Amino acid sequence: MNSIVLTGLAGEVITIEVDIADGLPAFLLLGMPDSSLHESRDRVRSALVNSGFQWPQSRVTVSLTPAGIPKRGSSLDLPIAVAILIAQGVISQESVSGRLLLGELSLDGRVRASRGLVAAMIAAHQSGMNQVIISSESASVTALIPEVNAYLVNDLREVIHFLSTGVLVGVPRSEPLLSEDELFVDDSATRKQGLDFSEVVGQEDAIAALVAAAAGHHHLLMIGPPGTGKTMLAERMVTIMPPLSREEILEINAIHSISTGDRSIVTEVPFIAPHHTITRAALIGGGSQRVKPGAISLAHRGVLFIDEAPECDSGTLDALREPMESGEITVARSSGRETFPADFLLILAANPCPCGRLFGKGRSCTCSSLQVRRYGERLSGPLLDRIDIVLNVEAMGRLAFTSSSSQSSAELRTSVIDAREVARERFKAERFAINSKIPSELLKNRYRPGRRALTHLLDRLDDGSISARGFHRILRLAWTFADLNGSTTPGVDEVEKALAMRSDFVTASVATLR
Repeated sequence: MNSIVLTGLAGEVITIEVDIADGLPAFLLLGMPDSSLHESRDRVRSALVNSGFQWPQSRVTVSLTPAGIPKRGSSLDLPIAVAILIAQGVISQESVSGRLLLGELSLDGRVRASRGLVAAMIAAHQSGMNQVIISSESASVTALIPEVNAYLVNDLREVIHFLSTGVLVGVPRSEPLLSEDELFVDDSATRKQGLDFSEVVGQEDAIAALVAAAAGHHHLLMIGPPGTGKTMLAERMVTIMPPLSREEILEINAIHSISTGDRSIVTEVPFIAPHHTITRAALIGGGSQRVKPGAISLAHRGVLFIDEAPECDSGTLDALREPMESGEITVARSSGRETFPADFLLILAANPCPCGRLFGKGRSCTCSSLQVRRYGERLSGPLLDRIDIVLNVEAMGRLAFTSSSSQSSAELRTSVIDAREVARERFKAERFAINSKIPSELLKNRYRPGRRALTHLLDRLDDGSISARGFHRILRLAWTFADLNGSTTPGVDEVEKALAMRSDFVTASVATLR
């Protein structure tokens, strides 16, 4: 009898063996089970009895192998119940050959959907086991992995009838709520509740910076007084992001199925906007008995937006530094280590000072220069060094409201997709496809800019105004500007533009006071 256990998003096929021997009635569960699995004894017993089957009045030993892998969750209820019935001779061992069972049992025998089902089905397909028996509550997710033949059941009696006869009783195999054609449709430009960049008045420079960030997957910090549209701009970022591929949709749904257990299918680019009071564990992932993905994993392949970033607790945002580089996060707990993908585009928003009125000539600001500096220093230097674009969002005057509206999201998205396609063609022989992922060693030779542009940037490196990491990030951003401009190689103009967009938060804020 086979099933799947998950460690992070990785799944491993396990074997469930049951031995019924003479002796005092007992139920022994072996193989590093957690507390929810220990409770399966009572759920399985009640489900079997209430479904019309006998609970063995003997010594029942259930072994979950390999024994060295921690087993968590209630998804093993169904396979344990079936394994007990096999040991009793109710059904044959051959009836479950090549099949995986996943599901939690209620006390009356109903089969409930289990957490992490999408990740488990992906693991089943990768292991070559393309027949799974799952709850009918999970009908919608079967469209995600059409290669896996999912048999949908309502209760334990249906499972046993199907394994005995090969026929599903009641309603036949349920059709997915979405067909494969409907699931992978490109609906990026019309999503997010109708939000569109055409609704933004003015802020042409900010919109251009967001387009560059989307085209090259560059992290961005927006600084500006309240009411200038920082949140409005960030919320519309997903409307210009390129469409998700099938593999990306699978990754996103696998993460969400583990985190929330939600059975709805996510087809849109994720936009995750936690409050600035979020804890470090909620941001990067964690937990005690069950390690859950954090906000950065829920934002995988999408946008992570944190407003009022300097108000976050000390050290919380610094936890983003490693995932911003590696695209994944490993959470270590006493029960083991679990790794989750976390390839997100970070957008931070901040006021220029504690009171938020440091704009124009700064006459209405009540903060001292020391307060402004300390406020800016709440974002650490190493974190800012990983931000490609630092954007000053200015307060708008009357001319902005009399000017025509900005370009629509559909028009901006076309520019982003075209720039991504140029980069993809350039990197077709590489293991990456976007500018922000160019390895540092390749920037020195294969993807180096023109001589004048490189000399200009090296001068900035020599005078200490940029770090070595900043040097490489500026080059990657310059490549994105070159793709947007239709240039084959970054020149002085692209490098200058990239340099101008990496101004320091503290310097930009304090300069307004001078």
